[in-house]
Amino acid sequence: MQVEIEARLNYAFENETQILLALQASQSRDQEIITESLVFEPSANYQTDKNLEGDRKLRAVVSGPTTITYRAVIENHLRPLLPAEGRRNLWAELPDYTFPFLLPSRFCPSDRFMRFTQREFANSPDGVARVVEILDWIYDHIDYVHGVSDAQTTALATFVDRAGVCRDFTHLAISLCRAIGVPARAVSAYALELQPPDFHAILEVYLENAWWLVDPTRLASVGGLVRIGSGRDASDIAFMTTDKPCQMIEQAISVSRFSKQGSRITSP
Repeated sequence: MQVEIEARLNYAFENETQILLALQASQSRDQEIITESLVFEPSANYQTDKNLEGDRKLRAVVSGPTTITYRAVIENHLRPLLPAEGRRNLWAELPDYTFPFLLPSRFCPSDRFMRFTQREFANSPDGVARVVEILDWIYDHIDYVHGVSDAQTTALATFVDRAGVCRDFTHLAISLCRAIGVPARAVSAYALELQPPDFHAILEVYLENAWWLVDPTRLASVGGLVRIGSGRDASDIAFMTTDKPCQMIEQAISVSRFSKQGSRITSP
């Protein structure tokens, strides 16, 4: 399935500002970039860095009113879903790069949930079944509500409020998975058929020697997700990070099935 993406960010930067952008689709094995373009108006020099998993971040310096437009067509290959069963890897078996995703982080204080997970999920088989039970618990007990949380809300606050948006669902799922000894990391993505269209926060869990992509909100199908990047929590996957305050003028995200007729996409 081919997915067409357009992300347009229109911001005002009062002073010369350094920015980090996570807009570009990851160059990972389960998704192929057919074509893409990235345009700054006014033009700006930028540098793109790529990690070992194909996630890319862009660095630039901008000032004044600036519009950044990213367009792409992505071929989503058949993405494997979380298996029906499977065991949790022992820590001695884990690759060392998964260790940070076992530990508490800024928005995911997983150590605060250990007593709860031991009592709530102790009767389910260790591994995939326990992760699925956690995801079911979140879906059954947390309401998807805009305006309840903000950029400082942690998983602990979401657990108390029992409401939030995709970012909050993801932080709580990560915290509960880490509390049962399963590495979990936050993932930013473009999502087909998400309403309203926006950047979408989901997560990956490490089981059976592999990362598995899951959406705790159940608002988007895994097959229609275009992965951007991953990290410990929202602080690592923000679409834009700046060293000075800025003002959003307009922001628009569009994700749809690609049609060759009338496509907006052009090669870089």
